Amino acid sequence: MFVFILRRLAALPLVMLGVTMLTVLLMQLLPPEQRAAAFIKNERQLRNIQKIVQENGLDQPVYIQYWRWLGGALQGNLGFSKSAGSSVVETIQNRFPATLELALFALFPVVGFGVWLGTLAALHYGKPIDHFAQGFAVLTWNLPSIILGVWLLTLFYGALGWTPGFGQVSSEYSIVLLTGSLKRYTGLLTLDAALNGNWGLLLDALRHLILPVLTLSAVACGNFVQVMRGSLLETLDLEYVRTARSKGLSNAVVHLRHARRNALIPIITLAGGTAVGLLNGAIFVETIFAFPGIGSWGANAAATLDYAGVLGFALFVSFLVVLGNLITDVLYGIYDPRVRFN
Repeated sequence: MFVFILRRLAALPLVMLGVTMLTVLLMQLLPPEQRAAAFIKNERQLRNIQKIVQENGLDQPVYIQYWRWLGGALQGNLGFSKSAGSSVVETIQNRFPATLELALFALFPVVGFGVWLGTLAALHYGKPIDHFAQGFAVLTWNLPSIILGVWLLTLFYGALGWTPGFGQVSSEYSIVLLTGSLKRYTGLLTLDAALNGNWGLLLDALRHLILPVLTLSAVACGNFVQVMRGSLLETLDLEYVRTARSKGLSNAVVHLRHARRNALIPIITLAGGTAVGLLNGAIFVETIFAFPGIGSWGANAAATLDYAGVLGFALFVSFLVVLGNLITDVLYGIYDPRVRFN
């Protein structure tokens, strides 16, 4: 397993290089004057666009531009993000915990509810609960998150006023974050609020997570229902399950202890891919709900032609994808002893 992990980690730099190279090539479609906007920090620099272009080598061949950017990246300098008003490294450090928190709160309901409903559907094959589960899966799987988010926002915030609409916290608690009076242990706002004993902030942060989490989890949940249902139906028809029944074991023991354990194997792979997908899908959800995560920053960087921001975002997301797939493969091998790492 150790050699397998090392081999996958060795491929990480190659993937990140490929992603950033492609991003730089695509950004060449923009004129140098537009790409220079990423290096402008004040209005006075607007008078010296050509000087900025020359200083940053934006008029040089693409391989030279990429080499200059790569040299800075290897030294920890990913440039200044105009859309965020800070360096790319600081922006990732400040915004990623919010996205991670959103994804974690969405992932556990997705897995738990999807496995539960998929199990019920398989155990009651052809009955009303099975038809309901399949209808629910088809509906949620084909519903774009951006549409669901707007619907939920309009209903629960606009019409009913039951939930907060935008942001990570309300204005009265944002002062706590701006002044730095909240001691940050993990970067996750809900956990840090609990560790600080600030229960009002914790409750407010949880209320702001309701609609974004519901949007992310509902769209991803349908796939878990379908996969769990199909996997359990296939497992229930295997010989060892029929043998367990013939020995007089109860249905609960056969279904839950024998059949569902093996049926959960595909869920591990799906959960890993979904975790990475939730981080990427947060781009739309964070934009809709003005959630200050890395996804909304990436969307804003692309919209404002933030050259350094787009490159930094692409680099970080490619890192997450490779790392997430590696963790999924390792967990799959641990759970299923039949898997051999080569």
